[in-house]
Amino acid sequence: MSLALLFPGQGSQFPGMGRDLAAAYPEAARVFERADDILGFSLSRLAWEGPEDQLVQTHIAQPAILVHSLAALAVLKPRLGPIACAAGHSLGEISAHAAAGTLQFDDAVYAVRRRGELMREAGRARPGSMAAILGLGEPEVREVCRGVSGKGRACVPANFNAPTQIVVSGDADAIDRVLARAREAGARRAVRLAVSGAFHSPLMAVAEEGLRKCFRSLSFGPPEFPVFSNVTAGAVRDPGLARRLLVRQLTSPVLWSQSVRSMVESGVERFVEIGPGSVLCGLSRRNARGVKAVSVGTAIGVRKLFPDPVAAGSTP
Repeated sequence: MSLALLFPGQGSQFPGMGRDLAAAYPEAARVFERADDILGFSLSRLAWEGPEDQLVQTHIAQPAILVHSLAALAVLKPRLGPIACAAGHSLGEISAHAAAGTLQFDDAVYAVRRRGELMREAGRARPGSMAAILGLGEPEVREVCRGVSGKGRACVPANFNAPTQIVVSGDADAIDRVLARAREAGARRAVRLAVSGAFHSPLMAVAEEGLRKCFRSLSFGPPEFPVFSNVTAGAVRDPGLARRLLVRQLTSPVLWSQSVRSMVESGVERFVEIGPGSVLCGLSRRNARGVKAVSVGTAIGVRKLFPDPVAAGSTP
């Protein structure tokens, strides 16, 4: 059965993430320990204990999610068998490239930390926000965005998570107007998201050069399996293209629904979401009906998928 890996993005973090996994599996603990060494502070303590107001900060949340995902992968990879492809939502695309070997672990940790810092700085330079709109399709959401843009305001679709679940991004006052217009247009729900900037929009342009410079300093190699790009929804096998698309991703919409459909069309029959939470599994039920999806980010989740009587704390 053709298997694809999915890696979550920002918003999936929570205090306690990865703690039981590291306690049960030494290989997962080593991943957290290595990340602490690379970053020069105890990311593991923040992930496992909080406080939440620090963990949610972009430059902390992004490496925490990547490290949790790759710690879980360290446990799962010997058990999974052949992997057909992978994809990740926003920062999760870097996790996917690390899983595929396009980026080495140390470089991936450094890259997401720097990415988070650059996005935070861009948000401070031009404050913006994001909002989730449920119940409207792409044409309606684009029309709502056009209606609030102009006169120094920008608002664009940022995440195509499912056919009628779209996140928009832009200037703070544009998002205020979008919420009202979306409801008038018949949205089932329109809600502002708790984020520190207008991610995946032109407001992030100031961060692009910094991320480009960061990636130029890192080595990108051929992936073991293709990674589907947020920007194009297509499979990426060329390391140079991967580097370029990860920079473009900052200001481009996340074509998540389209990416999932592309993976299914390529022959994927099963998804495994690796890391904190289960958001992508939930979306897969709307984007890939009938395709099995499971999420694994805890020791219990690993044992449900692969019963392992010798793992620490398991029941014989």
